[in-house]
Parts: sequence; C-alpha cells; structure tokens
Amino acid sequence: MLHSHLTTLNAVSLILNTFKAEGLSSEALLAGSGISAADLSRADTRITTNQEMQVCANAVALKRDIGLELGRRMHVSCYGILGYALLTCATFGDALRLAIRYPALLGTLFELSLEDDGERVWFVAADYRESPAMAVFNAEFCLVSLKVICDDLLGHPLPLLATRFEHAAPDYRDSYAEHFNSPLHFAAKDNAFAFDQHWLDQPLPLADAITHQAMAERCRKQNLEFTGRQAWLGRIRQLLSAQLNAAPGLEGLAQQMKCSPRTLRRHLKDMGSSYQELLDELRFERAKQMLCEDQLPIYRIAETLGFSETASFRHAFVRWSGVAPSQFRA
Repeated sequence: MLHSHLTTLNAVSLILNTFKAEGLSSEALLAGSGISAADLSRADTRITTNQEMQVCANAVALKRDIGLELGRRMHVSCYGILGYALLTCATFGDALRLAIRYPALLGTLFELSLEDDGERVWFVAADYRESPAMAVFNAEFCLVSLKVICDDLLGHPLPLLATRFEHAAPDYRDSYAEHFNSPLHFAAKDNAFAFDQHWLDQPLPLADAITHQAMAERCRKQNLEFTGRQAWLGRIRQLLSAQLNAAPGLEGLAQQMKCSPRTLRRHLKDMGSSYQELLDELRFERAKQMLCEDQLPIYRIAETLGFSETASFRHAFVRWSGVAPSQFRA
C-alpha cells in the first residue's frame, strides 16, 4: 500500500546521530530513501513515511533491537511545539489526551488511545498501518518513546503495572526490562502499557495556562497544515500511481491537479520533494511489490513501470535500492 502520510525528520535525525557515534556514515543509512544531506539541514523539511521507514529498515538491518534504543532518546522536547504544549498542560491526563488528538504531529504509525478498565489505564498503540516487516521495530520505538514522554511530563518515571506487545517475544526480550519495569506479555491483542488511573489527575510541574493556550493554538494550526498537505500529496500520488506506465510529466500532472506547473513545482519544493522524486518513489514501491508478489519477467515489470528499456529499469532500481532487481527478488 502506498502511503501519503507526511512526517518530520525527527526519527531520521535520531537514527543518524545514534549510529554516528559508532562511525557509520549517513549515506549507508539514507540509502534508497531519497533523503539528501541538504534535506537534513532544513528544519521545515517534510518526508513521507515510506522514506522514514527505508532509513529505519537500514538501521534494523544493522542492529535488530535499535527500536528500543531510539525510543529511549525521543524525549518530549523532540516534538517541537507539541512537546511544549504537552509540558505546559495542567494535568498528566490533559497532556496524554492532547497528544492523542494530534497523531500527525506526534508522527505515530498507530492509533493511540487511553482505555480505563476500572483499576488501570492502558495507553494503547493499535491498528499499525505500515510494512509488516517493520512491525516489531515500530511497536518497540512507539511504546518506549511514549513511556519517555510520560516520564518527562511528570519529572520522574511513571510506575507501570503491566506492558504488552502484539508481537512474539524476540530473542533480546531481556532488553525490554530496561525500559518497562513491569510484567511483560507478548503475542497480545495490541501494544500498550498500564498505570494506576490516579496519575491522570496528577498536576504537571511545568504547567502554565497562558503558555499552554498559545502552544495549543499553534499545534492546531500546524496540524491543519500537516493534514492539508497530506491530502494534497495523497491526490498527487494517487494520480501518478495510476499512470506509472505512461507518466504524465510535470505539466500533465499540473493540469490534472488544476494548477499551473509553476504552482505544482513550488508546492513540491516546499515539501522537500519534486515530481521526479515522487515518480521514482512510486515506481520503487511498485517494483518491490511486483518483484516480491508476482512472477512477471523483469522486462515486463520494466514496461509496466514506464521504462522503454529493461536496462534503464535495472539502473534505476540499483540506484534506488543498491541491488539489482534479480538480486532483490532472490
């Protein structure tokens, strides 16, 4: 499935900084993502979740439990305006409900909710909507980062009563104890951790009504920008995805979007992208899908993706992934 969700460079920057200490170059981690060094220097750069997941997949290939370590580094300050809005909430419960209201700003790939079973409150991350191969990484990263946010808001560790994960216990399950000081359960119905319900009414040490009102309003506007861009980008991706065998070009796409080529080019540039980058991303996603699921000869895949020559497709696929299509299929 092709996603139109936009997110920030927070997670990508975190991955690069984590591996930088081990002497690994950013090029290896950015391989196949379409993210450049120039993108990293722009605070307003927006990327798609497909790009983010490619960097994460590169990281997991190097270190399987990297999700736990990365989540531990995602302090509330990493979320910009949303982080300050959370810190200045009146109570812990107010802050959690605000975070859930703006998943686009939180950058989560899960549906977040608070579930009260009468004694405990479960902070739940369910309905994962990305690559199945990255499910364990994303569950670990999500739950650890949510726990870190809770600890930062309170100014001390939130005592947990239980923690559960949807996936089976990995061979490094002992590492989970460092992040979740509670009974652990795997192969559960969702990903969640529980705490005593009285914590919801706990006043936050950095609460400030005036600052919070200003930050909450900025969050509302930023969320509108995010969701508006997502809808616009989603329409572009939908149109291009249906025309990969005969891409319309920038001018043709602009006509279909009912805007001028100059406007289309400017909007894409504002999102840190371009027509060619989007087309390449969609072709790459479709190519991977066809190589994994279909038995079509590679020359037929090249034709389906709009390449006039099989050699051109091979060169493009090597540029996108670092390996030839036949190697990827094998």
